[in-house]
Amino acid sequence: MHFSTFRISTIRLYLFISGVWVFPSTIVAEDKLDTTKVYNIHEVTVTEQYRNTEVRASAPLQILSSKQIEKLNALQVSDAVKYFSGVTVKDYGGIGGLKTISVRSLGAAHTAVSYDGITLTDCQTGQIDIGRFSLDNVDMLSLNNGQSDNIFQAARLFASASLLNIRTLSPQFTTNKKFNGKASLKVGSFGLINPAFLVQQKISKKYAASLSGEWLSAHGEYPYLLQQSYLGNGITSNEIRKNSDVHNFRIEGALHANFSENESGYLKTYFYNSERGLPGGTILYNEGAFTSQRMWDNTFFTQAHYENHFSKLFSLQLNAKYNHGYLHYLDTVVLNNAGHEESYFTQNEYYTSASVLYRAFQHLSFSFSTDASVNNMFARYENTSLTESFAQPVRYSLLSVLAAKYVTENVLATASLLSTLVTESVKSGTQSSNQNRLSPYVSLTYKPFNQTDLRFRAFYKNIFRLPTFNDLYYSRIGNADLRPEITDQMNVGATYSVTPARWMPLFSVTVDAYRNNVRDKIVAMPTKNLFNWTMVNIGKVKITGIDLTAETSIEASKKLGFVLGGTYTYQRALDMTTPDENTFGHQIPYTPRVSGSGKLAFETPWVDVAYSMLWSGKRYALFQNYAENRLAGYADHSISASRSFQLKDKLLKVNVEILNLLNENYAVVKWFPMPGRSLRGTVSLKF
Repeated sequence: MHFSTFRISTIRLYLFISGVWVFPSTIVAEDKLDTTKVYNIHEVTVTEQYRNTEVRASAPLQILSSKQIEKLNALQVSDAVKYFSGVTVKDYGGIGGLKTISVRSLGAAHTAVSYDGITLTDCQTGQIDIGRFSLDNVDMLSLNNGQSDNIFQAARLFASASLLNIRTLSPQFTTNKKFNGKASLKVGSFGLINPAFLVQQKISKKYAASLSGEWLSAHGEYPYLLQQSYLGNGITSNEIRKNSDVHNFRIEGALHANFSENESGYLKTYFYNSERGLPGGTILYNEGAFTSQRMWDNTFFTQAHYENHFSKLFSLQLNAKYNHGYLHYLDTVVLNNAGHEESYFTQNEYYTSASVLYRAFQHLSFSFSTDASVNNMFARYENTSLTESFAQPVRYSLLSVLAAKYVTENVLATASLLSTLVTESVKSGTQSSNQNRLSPYVSLTYKPFNQTDLRFRAFYKNIFRLPTFNDLYYSRIGNADLRPEITDQMNVGATYSVTPARWMPLFSVTVDAYRNNVRDKIVAMPTKNLFNWTMVNIGKVKITGIDLTAETSIEASKKLGFVLGGTYTYQRALDMTTPDENTFGHQIPYTPRVSGSGKLAFETPWVDVAYSMLWSGKRYALFQNYAENRLAGYADHSISASRSFQLKDKLLKVNVEILNLLNENYAVVKWFPMPGRSLRGTVSLKF
C-alpha cells in the first residue's frame, strides 16, 4: 500500500457519504454541466489523495477512513472521534460509561450524528451516546463544523452546529464473486470479549444484501488510584472500579439496490440491546452508594433512502425512518419510602424527508429540502405518583431549507436558509411554546493561485438547539417556558496541500480560527433549596479558538513507508453570563485550554506498527476556576502491531494493542477514573 493514497477497489462511481457524494471530483460534478459524451462504467478503481476533500472544503471537514481507524487503537466510535481537532468527548470511564461528543465547546446537544445519511435522535436528552457504536462495520467517519458543502441532503443535516457522519460498509464485489464475509474476535483486559461478523450477498445485478452483528461483554473492573483528598495532596489508595460491567448486542441488515447508473437506494434495519452498570463517582468511604445504578436500553430503527438523478438538471432523494427507544433505569440505594428508584422511558419517532437538486448553470446549482417528523415520549415511575403527572409530550417538526452552491476551479461558495417550525402538545401540565425560526448560513473558499493548492475559507452560521423533553418536562426540574439555545458561529481559515517530492507524496495542513457566541444557554439552577432545581435560560458563553491539523506521508520504498499526523486545539470558552458573579470570565467546565492528538504509522513487508497519542491540558469540573475544581492534564499513549496473512482467497489479520502504555492515572470527568494500561488482541478473517 502506498501512503500517498488510499485505494478502494471495485466500487461504483456513485459512492456516497451519508447519502450524498463524498469525493471532491463528484462534488464538483454535482453542479457542473458537461457536454462531453457520457459512458456507463460499472466498476472502477478509485485513487484519491488523503485530505484532498478536507483541504477543499469551505467549512472545516475532517475524515477518517476505515484504514486510518485501524491504526488508531480504537474500539468504539467514541474512541476514534477523539482524534478530530476541536472535539471533546466527555467520557464517564470504562467501556460501558456514557460518552458524548462536544465540538468547539458547544455541548453534545449541538452536534448531530447521522447514520448512513439519516440523523440519529434522542428527544429525551438531546445527545447521542456514541460509545454504543462499534467500528467493526464502519467504512468512514467524518466531522463537519458548520455544515457540509453538499447541498443535496436532508434538511436535518443543515440544522445543527456540527455534524458527525457514520458511514457503514456497503456491499462491494470483485469480478465473478457473489459473497463476502468477515469474522473477528477481540479479547482484552477487564474481561473484554467482542465477537463480530459481516456478510454480504450479491442477489442480482441490481440487488445486494448485507448482515452484520456483534456481541460485547466486559466486567470492567479495572484498578485505579484514588486521591484521598480533593486537593490532590499525594495521599492515595489503590482501588477497583465497580459496577462498570457492560453487555451489548447489535444486529443490522440492509438491502441495497442499484436500479440503474442513476438510480439507487437502500433499506436498513438496526437493533441494539444493552445492559450495563453505571459507574458512579469515586467518593472516598462511600463508593458503594454510587455503584448501585443499572440501565437497560433498546434501540430499534428502520430507515430507507432513495436517490434518482433523472437528468443533468434534476436529482431527487427521499428518506424515511421509524425509531423506537426504550430505557429502564434502576437505582437500588435511594433515600425514599421504597428504598429504590425505578423508571421506564419510551420514545418514538416518525420521520420523512425529500430533497431536490437543480443544476441551473454550469457552475451554479440550487436545492430544496423539507423534513417532517413526529416525536413522542412516555414515562412510568415505580412506587410514585409521577407517572400520572408526566407530560407525555408530542413534538411536531417541519424543517425546510433552500440552498445554493457555486463551484469553479478556484471558488466554492454555498449559502442556505433553514426554516424551523415546531409545535408541541402534552397530556398534562404546561406545554412549551411553538417555535418558528429562520437560520442563515454562508461559506466561501478561494484558491488564489492556479499552480498552488493554497485555499482561504470562511463561514458564518446562526443556528439553535431546542430544549429537550428532559429540559422541559422532567419531574421536579423541567421548565416548559425555556427558549431555544442560540449559537452564532464564525470561522476563518486556510488549507494547504502539496507533493514536495516523490518520496514525500503528501504534505497538508489546515488552520482555522473561530468564534462561537452562545446565548440563552440552558442551565440548571437551584430554587428554594439545593434539593429543588429548575432549568432556566441565563447562560452566555463566548468561545474563541484555533484548530490546527497536519499530516505527511513518506515512502522510503514501494514496501516501506510511514504516515505522521497530528492535531492541536486552543480554545477559550468563557462564561459571560453575569459580570458581578464569581464565575464571570472563567473557563466553562470540562473544556481544556489546549488539547491535541498525534499518530505515527509504519508499514513494512513484515509487520505494521501504529502509535497514537491523545493529550489534554488542565480542565475545571465546575464553573468556578479554583484549584479544588481543577483536573490535571494528561497524555494517553497507545501502540499496536499487526500482520496480515494471505490464505488463498482469504485474508487473516492479527493485531495486538497496548492501550494507555504509560499507565497514566487520569479522569476526563472528575471522580470518574479512566482505565490504566490494558491489552487487546484481535483476530479477523476476510473471505
